[in-house]
Amino acid sequence: MVKSLGIIGLSEGNGHPLSYSSIINGYSEIDLAASGWPGIYEYVRRRHPSEFGLQDWTVTHAWTQEPESTKRLCNACRIPHGVNDYREFLGRVDAVIIARDDYQTHLEIAHPFLEAGLPVFVDKPLSLSLDELRYFRRYLESGQLMSCSGMRYARELDEPRANMARFGNLKLIQGTIVLTWEKYGVHLLEAAMSLLDAKALTVRVQAASHFSAAVRLDNSALLRIDTLGDSPRSFRLDIYGSGLIGSYDIVDNFSMFRRMLWGFTESIRTGKPAIRAESTLQIMQVLIAGQISQREDREVSLDEVAL
Repeated sequence: MVKSLGIIGLSEGNGHPLSYSSIINGYSEIDLAASGWPGIYEYVRRRHPSEFGLQDWTVTHAWTQEPESTKRLCNACRIPHGVNDYREFLGRVDAVIIARDDYQTHLEIAHPFLEAGLPVFVDKPLSLSLDELRYFRRYLESGQLMSCSGMRYARELDEPRANMARFGNLKLIQGTIVLTWEKYGVHLLEAAMSLLDAKALTVRVQAASHFSAAVRLDNSALLRIDTLGDSPRSFRLDIYGSGLIGSYDIVDNFSMFRRMLWGFTESIRTGKPAIRAESTLQIMQVLIAGQISQREDREVSLDEVAL
């Protein structure tokens, strides 16, 4: 039996509704090319037809805050129903994807669906409000809610993910990425923390011309994330250990998104969380601690942003 997904967008600079919907539904060559997202069109059109589709799920309903954007999304990704209000999804879909990274809107949009018992995926970052995270916590723990960056599932990290012991004692994990800490630093926090059996203890923003945060871990390693602002594309993770050093450029958006979406639908099938709630919450706490460290120019303990 076909299961129905509703997808919600857009936020500035974020084409995830097109990426996710095309992976699940396939796409119209002409309409995706004309959608205004040439980067998405280029990486989608290079994939083999066998890579499209997600079990028995289909995106059947879409909403964005702009009717013309909704129409373009529906045409590009073969979505039959564009709606005028996302609450029209209720009673019509089996699950909802909130494909927006303007985290200030996440609670307002997710609330009616969570309260109605629908499974919900929320784009990263989930929230940078402790009160909102406390609300979301029970839904993360039950598996009704999933939120992460696709870089948690990056294909390029399969080798270290399977062989972390080869690195020996970890000394430094360093990530470099473009734009901002809140919306892009979270990508590499997800990528790095998903590899490690470690907890973050403190965050200290360094003096630099860009946002540079040092995260002290309880395994004595240092995780450093540099968000470079306006810069040539860089999505890179470097791992330094006593036994091995590895460098990984993360470029395959299609694979990471497809794996992430599979994880969401699999969690619906099994009724089990795809990601431990504490993992998602800890990454949000690190982001919040980084904001405080920058504002107050000091090292911030995660105990200060306890949930």
